[in-house]
Amino acid sequence: MAVALPLLPARTSTAITSTPLFPGNPRTLILEQCKTIKDLSAIHAHLIKTRLFLKPRVAENLLESAAILLPTSMEYAISIFRQLDEPDSPAYNIMIRGFTLKQPPHDALLLYKEMHENHVQPDEFTFSCILKACSRLQALSEGEQIHALIFKCGFGSHGFVKNTLIHMYANCGEVEVARRVFDQMSERNNRTWNSMIAGYTKVGYWEEVVKLFRDMLELDARFDEVTLVSVLTACGRLADLELGEWINRYIEEKGLKGNPTLITSLVDMYAKCGQVDTARQLFDQMGSRDVVAWSAMISGYSQARRCREAIDLFHDMQKANIDPNEVTMVSVLSSCAVLGALETGKWVHFFIKKKRMKLTVTLGTALMDFYAKCGSVESSMEVFEKMPVKNVLSWTVLIQGLASNGQGKRALELFYLILENNVKPNDVTFIGVLSACSHAGLVEEGRDLFVSMSRDFGIEPRIEHYGCMVDILGRAGLIEEAYRFIKNMPIQPNAVIWRTLLASCKVHKNVEIGEESLKQIVILEPTHSGDYILLSNIYASVGRWEDALRVRVAMKEKGIKKPPGCSLIELDGVIHEFFAEDNVHYQSEEIYNAIEDMMKQIKSAGYVPNTAEARLDAEEDDKESSVSHHSEKLAIAFGLINSPPGTTIRITKNLRVCTDCHNATKIVSKVFNREIVVRDRIRFHHFKGGSCSCNDYW
Repeated sequence: MAVALPLLPARTSTAITSTPLFPGNPRTLILEQCKTIKDLSAIHAHLIKTRLFLKPRVAENLLESAAILLPTSMEYAISIFRQLDEPDSPAYNIMIRGFTLKQPPHDALLLYKEMHENHVQPDEFTFSCILKACSRLQALSEGEQIHALIFKCGFGSHGFVKNTLIHMYANCGEVEVARRVFDQMSERNNRTWNSMIAGYTKVGYWEEVVKLFRDMLELDARFDEVTLVSVLTACGRLADLELGEWINRYIEEKGLKGNPTLITSLVDMYAKCGQVDTARQLFDQMGSRDVVAWSAMISGYSQARRCREAIDLFHDMQKANIDPNEVTMVSVLSSCAVLGALETGKWVHFFIKKKRMKLTVTLGTALMDFYAKCGSVESSMEVFEKMPVKNVLSWTVLIQGLASNGQGKRALELFYLILENNVKPNDVTFIGVLSACSHAGLVEEGRDLFVSMSRDFGIEPRIEHYGCMVDILGRAGLIEEAYRFIKNMPIQPNAVIWRTLLASCKVHKNVEIGEESLKQIVILEPTHSGDYILLSNIYASVGRWEDALRVRVAMKEKGIKKPPGCSLIELDGVIHEFFAEDNVHYQSEEIYNAIEDMMKQIKSAGYVPNTAEARLDAEEDDKESSVSHHSEKLAIAFGLINSPPGTTIRITKNLRVCTDCHNATKIVSKVFNREIVVRDRIRFHHFKGGSCSCNDYW
């Protein structure tokens, strides 16, 4: 039984007034000069009156204009189609194309079914059209049936039919089947190669994209701008700068610099290959830039951790009146997260709401991650609750956010909620939940989860999971057990594993295993400054000053330099940067006066400076001054004098917070009645009322 499509009554229309001038073959008039349904209706009426409508080709021209060329006339096209006594395959082809372009492609499949039931013989164009509908619907089963019918009808050798088959299979995720169709073709044109390359691009088979392009070059096959855009994308993902630069030279030689899509792809390729300045030069040379170009450049800065430049460029984008898209927002939020720029990120969130951008999984997860990394975990939870669709990454980001913000037990509860919701955790989820156990001191829970991941979920522990277990044991003071755990690992421990143990040795002042840890690290990564500093601090913490100095001297002899401590604080959307003992800030004099006052007040409240955290080359009389001028203390003082009383102070630090600053900040939070949120290299510390969310366990 034929499928019933909506039937509209023929519209009452006025015949065109200049009937004597109406052409005998109205194809050009219909296809090129009809701009509105009113125009089409007038011509339709005249064709009926003159009986030209009875000629199939004339009727099909009218149908093509309604179904394909005019934007909102599909219902009119259906009414025309239903007026045809016996529509042939070209008429069906036009309607199938129209449904695929303008309406849910499901209607195209229904019409094809009707065509088959009415015994209308399909031609090669029919198969090309209906395969496009299958591709859009990702209707693999129907596509396979049509593939079989193509061979039955004898159209299996038609090149453009095979091109559409390649596209359909690739779009349905069956890229290997698409490749078999491709390999069976004796002749391949540019569209064939592009279809196969597009298929590999869709599923992220970047090596295959590059390999196929090199095959094209060897066979001297013709390629075009569409080919180059896909290959440049692959070069960016693979960091294949050599091929990317070859394409850049080709573009220059062939005078293709005027193609903005190509130049945007070059910008993206250079940025992803780490050549951000080259990408910026190309970006600045573009005559016109659309949202894709702006997003590519902002994303490039964000991925290169040049986050300030990413945010600055986003502001330039706003000034240029270019509305950002989801890719832009994700990159900007990522940059705000790295910088701890809460106010800027909040404005971005407001902008997303104002523009009514859909809260997709990607955008929602980026918002969650931003809030969590700015220490605003409750806001992260709110975004999570409002997301209409969540995936395992969304749950994992929230677990990691809770863990790093000192809410390990809530993170563990959320993990069990994942299981109740039948969401299967992945290896990254287990890194997050093991990290939560580490920060919360949940040793037994951590042991159970480590065993469970392979036993119950079939996830083999990676080096990161072993690192989490070492951290769990080490932070809990089980240094010897952590050492034995490393020695019994089935995979070779890397420098990060030993470094984790070394950090625990510093906290628990275990000199012997600390020395052994550094020996192992030096074999693997001999020039990492933080490792030497950790051992030096271990010696200093137990009063072995000569040994501490010896380690620092060894660093100097080997040319190993410690990265300077740096703290960032955002005020009114501006990021302020402080280094230990620096005086380059325009408010330096006020800041140092505030430091002096702050230190006096917290000493009165019980603070005792830990001079073991001072520079080793500082004289005895200068050690107290040295620790008082650490970068986070400068940032806190800046926050105290530049924000209203009671305002939360948020600081982002590049290194692990030292013991002295941790103790000092606890007392500052109590004396000045401020909540202070510090994000260090490892985790968040929420200081309030004289205590810290980490419970002095970091």
